Amino acid sequence: MKLIKGFQDNPNSNYQLNVINLMKHAVRNYSRQEIVSRNLDGTLFRYTYSDAYKRMQRLANSLETIGIKVGDRIGVIAWNTYQHYEIYFGLPGIGAVMVSLNLKLAPQDLAYVINHSGIKYIIVDEDLIQVAESVVPLCKGLLGYIIITKKPLNNVKTILKPNYSYEDLLREALPNYEWPNLDENSAYAACYTTGTTGKPKGIYYSHRNVYLQAMMFAAHFSMSVNDNVFQLVPMFHVIGWSKPQAATYVGAKLIFSGKWNLNDLEELTNIFVQEKVTASGAVPAVFMAMLEFIRKMKQKPDLTGTRLICGGSEPPIALMRGFWDETGAEIIHSYGSTELMAITTLNTFKPWLEKELSEEELWNLKKKQGIIVSGLDVKIVNKDGKELPHDGKSSGEILIKGPWIAEKYFDAPETKDNFTERGYFRTGDAGCLDSEGYLKITDRLKDVIKSGGEWISSIDMENSLMSHPSVLEAAVVGISHPKWDERPLALVVLREEYKSTTKEEIREHLAKLFAKWQIPEDIIFESKIPRTSVGKLDKKLLRIEYRDYYTNYK
Repeated sequence: MKLIKGFQDNPNSNYQLNVINLMKHAVRNYSRQEIVSRNLDGTLFRYTYSDAYKRMQRLANSLETIGIKVGDRIGVIAWNTYQHYEIYFGLPGIGAVMVSLNLKLAPQDLAYVINHSGIKYIIVDEDLIQVAESVVPLCKGLLGYIIITKKPLNNVKTILKPNYSYEDLLREALPNYEWPNLDENSAYAACYTTGTTGKPKGIYYSHRNVYLQAMMFAAHFSMSVNDNVFQLVPMFHVIGWSKPQAATYVGAKLIFSGKWNLNDLEELTNIFVQEKVTASGAVPAVFMAMLEFIRKMKQKPDLTGTRLICGGSEPPIALMRGFWDETGAEIIHSYGSTELMAITTLNTFKPWLEKELSEEELWNLKKKQGIIVSGLDVKIVNKDGKELPHDGKSSGEILIKGPWIAEKYFDAPETKDNFTERGYFRTGDAGCLDSEGYLKITDRLKDVIKSGGEWISSIDMENSLMSHPSVLEAAVVGISHPKWDERPLALVVLREEYKSTTKEEIREHLAKLFAKWQIPEDIIFESKIPRTSVGKLDKKLLRIEYRDYYTNYK
């Protein structure tokens, strides 16, 4: 679309919306605000925005000292910690690009991301060294590793060479740093989506993208200096769903969860209460597990006023009602993706709807993904590209564009059809908009499986299964799961001469290319797999036939 320029009031403005200017405002206005970070042993580390900024300056100096330059891509494999927060600002602040590495990826996919993005150094938590070590033989362009540890470096056992201590680098660095006047359109960070097929695809976010998203999120979520924001979402996942940046923008208290899993729910729930958390976010599987734990507690935590953003998939009404009844916390449904930079919708009630709708109708409204946030344009189109009416019924593909929405994948020309000529991202999701502007996703256009908020490619898994000598046919479908929302179910037809092949042999074969969490809970041996009239696997029929399979599976 042609850009029309009006009267130019101040065409030479040189102020840049980069993350360091965002951080400078936070330090100027909220220097004493607290930042809390959970250590590996469960203790809590505390410091302030001012303390963090001082360390960011030292980090910037130390990175330049070891040779990192403007435009260099630097990988980060880290838990949700105060050091990771420092990296969020100190690394991109010098003009380098933070590439968030998903520690859940299989080594082959992780190595692909490292090689494809051209990463030169990796910053890695000591506790995650084995993840970095698993890709060393597959990556040829790495120049060194920075290890986040409080031990003397010679006490850290690793094959990663050459290596540096994060804390030693900061300790030895100059305390003040002259930040460059960095162009806001420079890349801030990259995240790779595992997508639906093929190799992971890279999305690069500019400083301007991040700054605008932070402002929008803070405004739509009514975030302020009075909030205590608990960062549960992994910070390698769509740059933490933008909560660290939005919280910094308004000077909110930040609490970082550190390393955690579902076995740590008691400790995390205690942090909610102790630190008076008012905002957090996670996928439904996490909140469902937390709710089950809370229900067993004799004294329920009082989380009245806490807003919990829930994304990744649609949270069940039972989950939302359960949190409200048991704790007083509100779950707010959101929709986003790596390409959309996390927060695209937020499901909040409009005051007139609260008056017009019954309680039951309001709960049903909460099932929707919510209203599109300011700054974005959305269209629902049919297969011919014609825009559909906002009647809450007409379902088509969701197209979205805006200042922080991806317009292409990095160095992946084969994916051009994922974006329209007018700059819309084709989400691959089908949905509808109602007259009030609430978006509802009705189906997926692609046969992708989303488990615990993470994508699993059914096609890649089918291709892997078919590469096993005993497999004649294979299909993989996503089946509803009581804990993980969806889990893959594999259906396999064995060749006649290999009928003795076991499920464990198939799992071992899949483990060569897929991470443990991606491998199906069950593999069913069939005599044939249904196909459509044009010879394609009839996955719709399979999903119907096996829809309750994991509900009763043991």
